Amino acid sequence: MFSKEESAQLRKEFWMSFGKSFPRKWLLYNTKIKGFAFKFQADRKKAFVCLDFEHPEEIANELLYDQMVSLKKIVETEYLPEVIYDDNFELENRKIIRRIYVPYDKKFSIYNKNTWRDCYEFFIETMPQFELFFYEYEDFIKQAI
Repeated sequence: MFSKEESAQLRKEFWMSFGKSFPRKWLLYNTKIKGFAFKFQADRKKAFVCLDFEHPEEIANELLYDQMVSLKKIVETEYLPEVIYDDNFELENRKIIRRIYVPYDKKFSIYNKNTWRDCYEFFIETMPQFELFFYEYEDFIKQAI
């Protein structure tokens, strides 16, 4: 078991190591759509690349998510076959959001440095596919709001 400080230090080290090992400017929050952001997620037991819908107006979240659902077949067949659409995703803080994500399917823990490299590889293979999809369909997605 790790102390709170050790845990925080390991998480910081994980993300710093990722940034140094794979320096790149990612799209992430820079979608120019409020509350529509790509994210890397890693914790004690799992990791994934995701697209979160957290617009302050619920109707905007619903419209954006529905627009993405209409593109689901394209996402699955041309970009990310293992993508999961979840309109009722619960965050650690108990907040419910809409999330589209690709889970890392290997054993992972942010507290086990031996699992980091494979997770980083997953991140750098998956996020560019998500970004490519977004850039291709950005205008269509933005029509929702």
